[in-house]
Amino acid sequence: MCRRDGGFSIGGYMDLYPLFEWLDTSLLADISKAYGGTFAVIQMFHLMGMALMGGMVLVGDLRLLNVLLRDLPSEMVIENTHKWFGVGLTIMIMSGIFMSSAVAMKLYYNSMFAAKMAALATGIVFVYAIRKPLLAGDHTELNPWTLRIVAVTSIMIWFTVAASGRWIGFS
Repeated sequence: MCRRDGGFSIGGYMDLYPLFEWLDTSLLADISKAYGGTFAVIQMFHLMGMALMGGMVLVGDLRLLNVLLRDLPSEMVIENTHKWFGVGLTIMIMSGIFMSSAVAMKLYYNSMFAAKMAALATGIVFVYAIRKPLLAGDHTELNPWTLRIVAVTSIMIWFTVAASGRWIGFS
C-alpha cells in the first residue's frame, strides 16, 4: 500500500498519485477548503455513519456470540442489522470522500490512511463475500464455532478500521 517515498499505491503496482492530485483540485476540495461549516456538517454525517455502521456490527456480532438479544432469532437480527450496516457504510464512504478531498495530498503520504483503506476494503469484502452469504441461511445448521469465529473476525476487522482511522490525525 505504501511506496518507498511514503506514497499510496495498490499492491506496489498502481500509483494512486494522479487520483489524489485530481481529488485535491476537484470541486469537492474547493468547497471543503473554502467553507469550514460545510466541512463540519459533512464530518458530522461521517461520524453518524460510523456510529450506525459500528453499532450494527456490534449488535449483530454480539448476537452471534449470544451476548445480546438472545430471545430473538439470530437470523432476524443479522438480516436487520445488515440493512442498516449498508446505510451507515454508504454515508461513511460518501462523506469520507468529501472530507478526504480537503487534505488529499496529505493523505497520499499518510501510512495510517493507507492502513485504514486496506482495513476498510478487507471489511467490505468480508461482509459481502463471506459473512452475508454464510449467514444467509438457518444459523442452527452452522457449527456454533463458525458463528463465533465470524463474529470475532468481524469485530476485529472493524475495530482495525476505526483505530487506524482515528490514528490518521496523529501520524
